Amino acid sequence: MASKPESKSDAEALVPQFQLEKVLNQDQNGRRISLLGTIAAQPALIILERAAFPTEPTLISSLLASLTGTKNLGANDIYRWYMANRSITTTTGSSTHEASTSDSQLSDLKLNLIYPCTPQHVRKYSAQRVRMVTETSEIYATHIKPYVARQRAAGRLEWVFNILEGRTEQEDVIARYDWDSPSESGFLLLPDLNWDRKSVEGMHLLALVQRRNIWSLRDLKKKHIPWLKSVRDQVVLAATKVFEPGQVEPDEIKCYIHYQPTYYHFHIHAVHVMLEAGTTQSVGKAFGLGNIISQLETMHGDEEAGMDTVDLSYFLGEEHELWKGCFGRLKNNEPIKLR
Repeated sequence: MASKPESKSDAEALVPQFQLEKVLNQDQNGRRISLLGTIAAQPALIILERAAFPTEPTLISSLLASLTGTKNLGANDIYRWYMANRSITTTTGSSTHEASTSDSQLSDLKLNLIYPCTPQHVRKYSAQRVRMVTETSEIYATHIKPYVARQRAAGRLEWVFNILEGRTEQEDVIARYDWDSPSESGFLLLPDLNWDRKSVEGMHLLALVQRRNIWSLRDLKKKHIPWLKSVRDQVVLAATKVFEPGQVEPDEIKCYIHYQPTYYHFHIHAVHVMLEAGTTQSVGKAFGLGNIISQLETMHGDEEAGMDTVDLSYFLGEEHELWKGCFGRLKNNEPIKLR
């Protein structure tokens, strides 16, 4: 005889009965967790994941209004980041009650605030189609390199220089290496603003180099190979010391470089290999540091030969200045107009 189909109310009644035994896994940068336990003495699994955010303006306004216990993690120039909880309003009969989670270990949300933001920020974070492009050495030399120089001259690196010159975020610096070297071969390591600074497998670090004559991976040359190897080894070693010994080993660290980068001061991303690979780690955005070193080692030419001579393929959003002013126009057989 077939069993009676389970009703919605029966299914909903099971969740409160769950008795936790152990945490099996945490992934998606801490946003999904797998739990082992029992219900009525029978083994059970719960996979708990944060739901998608609403897009209806009134619901978003309600969400923002519900934030409580907002704690600032750091600030630099126009960038600020926080952890926050949400208050929950419930109604029982004629009474309304509001509760919130005050324990910092149970923070609901991580917030990044850019204020005041620029049109470039708005374009970056807007929904848009993405295109693959190929940047030849000629396009780079004729159009992209002058564009990069104009971006640097516009003062968009002030927040980077604030860190390098010791004005901001010094309490967050994890390590400094070769900082007093006359060759300016040093770098500092600090948490990326997208990491909550708690999750081991969500670890995301940023190595900012001291020297200012390398703007992007395009400026790397064969003569930089020893320096790049040294930086890589020291970044990996420092990353293993962020948590207690044994929690992170050297072969659990992945180093890569973005192209096009968000800002034109050379920096290296170091992440835990279990950090879920989103867009920022995907093909067409992230270039492995080890692969770049190998490419430089096998490249023909003298010590001045470098990445400015190769073709690079990567993706751009249609709102990006380089798509609108360069690659999109090339696709339509129109003259390049980059500001």
